[in-house]
Amino acid sequence: MKKLMLIILLVGTPLVAQENRHEKIKALKRAHITETLSLSPSEAEKFWPVYNVYEDRMHTLKRSERKELGIFKDESLESMTDAEANTLIDKIMELKSQEVQYRHELITDLRKVLPPKKIILLKKAEDDFKRQLLKQIRQRKGKK
Repeated sequence: MKKLMLIILLVGTPLVAQENRHEKIKALKRAHITETLSLSPSEAEKFWPVYNVYEDRMHTLKRSERKELGIFKDESLESMTDAEANTLIDKIMELKSQEVQYRHELITDLRKVLPPKKIILLKKAEDDFKRQLLKQIRQRKGKK
């Protein structure tokens, strides 16, 4: 029984750590966007539900993309037929089209709750946050 508990603890710990890391990043992104856009409490109350739906949809889409396009391994590309390559190209285009559709829906919904300048600032805030996050990741990898 003790061995079983130890195994569960060892297997579950990385998952909890990863989930905590994901939640921490999400909270930092939320703070960064709120600060960059200078959201008032009433704007934030309307903005975050709309943005959270978008983020959830994009997260699901990206997960699907990783799963569907996992074929991009070097060894499988060499043996891919033209028909398989065309199917993959179509899938990539479909996923990118869906990304654009989600972004379009986000902008349409945000126009009802934010001034246009803040919607423009949102893209900058997202890009800046991503850049800062990647910089920190690179710095940590360099320290190891």
